[in-house]
Amino acid sequence: MTPPPSHSPLEIPQITSYMNPVLAFALLEMAMENFKQFLFALSAAVTVGFVSIIFVLRWVFYFKEGLAWDGGLAEFNWHPVLIVTGFIFMQGIAIIVYRLPWTWKCSKLMMKFIHAGLNILAFIFAAISLVAVFDFHNSQNIPNMYSLHSWVGLAAVILYSLQLVLGVCIYLVPITPTYLRAAFMPLHIYSGLFIFTSVIATALMGITEKLIFGLKNPSYKDSPPEATFVNVLGVLIVIFGGIILWIATRPSWKRPSEQVLRSPPTNGGGSVGIKVSQQTDLIDPKGNGDARRRSGKLEDSGQVN
Repeated sequence: MTPPPSHSPLEIPQITSYMNPVLAFALLEMAMENFKQFLFALSAAVTVGFVSIIFVLRWVFYFKEGLAWDGGLAEFNWHPVLIVTGFIFMQGIAIIVYRLPWTWKCSKLMMKFIHAGLNILAFIFAAISLVAVFDFHNSQNIPNMYSLHSWVGLAAVILYSLQLVLGVCIYLVPITPTYLRAAFMPLHIYSGLFIFTSVIATALMGITEKLIFGLKNPSYKDSPPEATFVNVLGVLIVIFGGIILWIATRPSWKRPSEQVLRSPPTNGGGSVGIKVSQQTDLIDPKGNGDARRRSGKLEDSGQVN
C-alpha cells in the first residue's frame, strides 16, 4: 500500500489565491516549528502574568492599606501594582507581540505601532509608580535614592525611555535611512531584553526590601503569611520573565518575512509554494543561516514591507 504523500520538513502545503483565509492561515501555522509548544508557552506566560497581577492586588488590598493618592502608605502601594502590571506584564507582552501568529495578517507597520503603543503604556505605568514613591517618601520625610533597588530601578526607567525614543525615531519615522535601521536592530533587541531582565531583578529587590522594612512583629525571618505570599509573587514574576525570554529568543518562532506573508499568486491565480528554507527565517538550518540573517536585516530595517 502506497503511503500518503508527506511534505518536506522545509516546505508547507500550497496556498492558493482562492483558498479559504482560515485554511490558508492554518497552513501557514504549520511553518512554525513546534507550534503546539509555542501555544503552551504563550498560554503559560499569559496565565502566570495574570496570576502575578492578582497576587499583587491581593497583597495591597488584603495585607496592606489598599490604594489611594494621599501621601500615605496606600499611595506607595501604587508602586508595586503599576510595576507588575505595566513595567513587567505589559512590557513582556510587547516583547513577544511580533511572534503571535494571529498578528501575522497585520502589516509590519501596524505591528510596529502596536509594539510601540504597548511599550509607551508600560512606560506611563512605570512613571506614575515612580511619582507615587517619591510623593510618599517626601510626605513622610523618607530619603530618596539611597538603596540599590532605587538606583537600578531608576536606571532601568531611564534606559527604557531612551530605548523608546530611539525606537520610535528609527523605526516609525519614514525618513530614517535603511542602513541605520538595520545597524541598530541588534542593539535594539539586546537592550530590550536587558532592560526587561533588569526590571524583574529590580522588582525582586523591591519586594524583599518592602518585606524587611514592613514586617515587624512577626518579622520577615519568621515567615508570616504575608512574607510567604509575597515570596510566591516573586517566584511568579521570575517564571513569567523566563517564559517571555524563551519565546523571544527562539529563532523558529520569529515572525515570517513579509515576502512569505504577502506572496502574490503566480500564473494568473495559481498556487504559491512556500519553501520555508528559502523564504522565511522560521527555521534556521546551518546551510541557510547567512541568507536568513540578510533577509532578517532587510525586513527589520523596513526595506521589506
